Amino acid sequence: MELGIKIKELRLKKGLTQEELASRCELTKGYISQLENDLTSPSIATLNDILTTLGTSLNEFFSDDEYEQIVFKEEDYFEKDSDGSRLLWLVPTAQKNMMEPIVLELAVGAETEHDIPHDGEEFGYVLSGKIKLFIGKREAEAQKGESFYFKADRTHYIKNTGDETAVIIWLSCPPNF
Repeated sequence: MELGIKIKELRLKKGLTQEELASRCELTKGYISQLENDLTSPSIATLNDILTTLGTSLNEFFSDDEYEQIVFKEEDYFEKDSDGSRLLWLVPTAQKNMMEPIVLELAVGAETEHDIPHDGEEFGYVLSGKIKLFIGKREAEAQKGESFYFKADRTHYIKNTGDETAVIIWLSCPPNF
C-alpha cells in the first residue's frame, strides 16, 4: 500500500496545504512532503494523529473496501496560480493513474514553466485563445479548436501569443510533477 498517496488524497480533499496539515499535527512541512512521496514511514502514533486530523481512522484508512472515485466535481479539483498562469488538476489523484488531465489558463503574454525532458507524451486542446509551443528547438502555434501532441523528451513550454486568455485542456502521460 502506498501510504503517501492516500494521505495526500485525504489532505487535498480537506483542502489543506502540507504546511497546514503539518502545523495541525505538530510536524514539519518537509516531513509531510517526504511522507506523501513515500520517502519515510510514520510511526503508528504519528499516522493516527495525521488521520484524525484528516477526519478518518486507522481502520477506515486500511480498509479493503476501496472506493474508486469516477466523477470529479469542482470541489475535488486542485488549483495552482502563478505568474499569469492557472493550473487546475481535474483528477486530483492522477499521480497514480496513466494520465494527468489539467486545464491550463494563460494570461496574455504569460508562459508555463520550462518543463525539462521526461518520459511520456503531452496532448492538448485549445479551448480559447492562441498559443505558441516551444519543444526543443521547434516552435508551433495552435489556436481555438486545434490540438497538439508531442513526446516530452525535450525541454518544452507554452506561451500565450494571443490577445485574450488562452485556455487549454492538457494531458500528460504518464503524470509529471
